[in-house]
Amino acid sequence: MYPVSIDVEPALENRNRLTTAFRLILAVPHLILVGGLYAGFAFNNDGRRAIETEGGLIGAATFFLAIVSWFTILFGNVHLEGIRSFTAFYLRWRVRAIAYFMLLRDEYPPFGDGPYPASITIAPPSEPRDRLSVGLRIIYAIPHFIALFFILLAWTVTTVIAWFAILFTAAYPASLYRFGVGAMTWWLRVEAYVLLMVDEYPPFALT
Repeated sequence: MYPVSIDVEPALENRNRLTTAFRLILAVPHLILVGGLYAGFAFNNDGRRAIETEGGLIGAATFFLAIVSWFTILFGNVHLEGIRSFTAFYLRWRVRAIAYFMLLRDEYPPFGDGPYPASITIAPPSEPRDRLSVGLRIIYAIPHFIALFFILLAWTVTTVIAWFAILFTAAYPASLYRFGVGAMTWWLRVEAYVLLMVDEYPPFALT
């Protein structure tokens, strides 16, 4: 079993049409803090590759701390507990915000930690850390970035379809819901991997 798991309590029937209709607006405060759907590599206008994160204000700090952790793990085999705790906090908040934004749940997510029917569990990595994997982490993750470009694009399309379905029927189609949870699982496993929370290579899978 992969050490990062996502759990979302299914919400298929009796969905809230009103909050669904205005979901993008309602989610804005969370999007500002922990970001939207995409994170990964992008190209600048001059053609140079750069890390582009849509992880919001807290996400920007988390990605900076991941750079710090890259050095501490690579040269000292130490992932500072404060950084690890902050990164886990960010990922927990991110899961809740994205589940809400992408219509998987109707309950408004808490700001920070709090009970919510969408959660992430991250098992601590084995010691000592895999320094080769850490050193080449971004390179190793590139195949996932490519695959997730298409997965997240498809998830965006299915979420738009689900948005209309909920507005007209108050129900989220089950097959589209399963795909959405699977896409989020794949994506956040890769994000946890890139943020150095785990060393095991993520599976190319929606489960």
